[in-house]
Amino acid sequence: MKHRIVVLGAGYAGANAAARLASRLHPTDVEITVVNADPDFVERVRMHQLAAGQELAHRPLAEIFADTGLVLRIARVESVDADSKFVRARDEQGAEFEIAYDTLVYALGSTAAGNRVPGVAEYAHTVTDPRAALRLRDRLAELEPGAAILVVGGGLTGIEAATEIAETRPDLAVTLAARTGVGEGLGDKARRHLNAVFDRLGIAVRTHTEITRIDATTASTSDDQVLPAAVTVWTAGFTVHPIAAATTLTVDPTGRIMVDRTMRSLSHPDVYAVGDAALADGPGDDPFRMSCASGIPMAWQAADSIAARLTDRRVPRVPIFYVAQCISLGRHDAVLQFVTADDRARNFSITGRRAARYKELICKGAAAIAAHPAAVAPIGRHRRLTAATPEILTATS
Repeated sequence: MKHRIVVLGAGYAGANAAARLASRLHPTDVEITVVNADPDFVERVRMHQLAAGQELAHRPLAEIFADTGLVLRIARVESVDADSKFVRARDEQGAEFEIAYDTLVYALGSTAAGNRVPGVAEYAHTVTDPRAALRLRDRLAELEPGAAILVVGGGLTGIEAATEIAETRPDLAVTLAARTGVGEGLGDKARRHLNAVFDRLGIAVRTHTEITRIDATTASTSDDQVLPAAVTVWTAGFTVHPIAAATTLTVDPTGRIMVDRTMRSLSHPDVYAVGDAALADGPGDDPFRMSCASGIPMAWQAADSIAARLTDRRVPRVPIFYVAQCISLGRHDAVLQFVTADDRARNFSITGRRAARYKELICKGAAAIAAHPAAVAPIGRHRRLTAATPEILTATS
């Protein structure tokens, strides 16, 4: 009987984990099934571009996984039974089904946080997925010149959304509101450039502004101000899907699955978690941040760990560290902030058109790796499983 590996999610982390496993393990010994709600690979780092009206490349997962031996199921995950080892999902026609597994890779990612703020769920837009980005695009197309756009959140997603919208629609009044500061992880040079871009694009920046309520045309703040907002774009943090927290898996208070340095669940040795859904120790004092830069090497580590344990080999350690933070500021400007291994800003950054070219290369590279992950792991492919596979999975650290 084949060892059944089920991968939940086919974003940057899930697609890499699945295809890397397929390149490592012999197809006669394993069956690898990928469950994903969308039939296409989603370049999440480009959702602000989609929202601003740009067309993105169409990347069907069926084409990406062609000739890999992976089984693709287009379905939405409903629940996971980590003790009985099966997943319940619902397909595009609404039919519910179950998939049993021997090893599970959980890569369901994250979505926008903020539902605890009144009105966010009803009135705010996000850029977390294509459907949300397209809804925002349609709403922006309806607006008359002078309409107020409020982007909430001073992190990378908020900065990219605000600048992309302001560049594409200079006739709109764009405001970026942040509870603390904007671009706080950047060095001095990068922050100066960021402020210059905000000025050039006419973006009003409000720091230390906490949004406490959203309605159809305004947003209220904690100091009783009312901001005009024909459209509110909510980018103030991300949260994981509640599926893991509803299981017996050990999760942190935010619902992220707690894993060791091989991305293996602390409570269930047959479950691995990668990407935004996993809480893993980073190279410094903090866990890895939710990002493509973290998710891809986490996926490599999980796949290599699973393959090693199934084939009774030494578990390798994939080096995971940060190099830079890349922020697009429209289509022809960007910031490339170089960072230490534990993600602290160095005193060196690249800005302007040169940084924009680097940013585009990085985005294209991340998508290419997701589509061809075996290309970065050509050694040790298609190893045979050992006879003692179940014992290896449950007893080997």
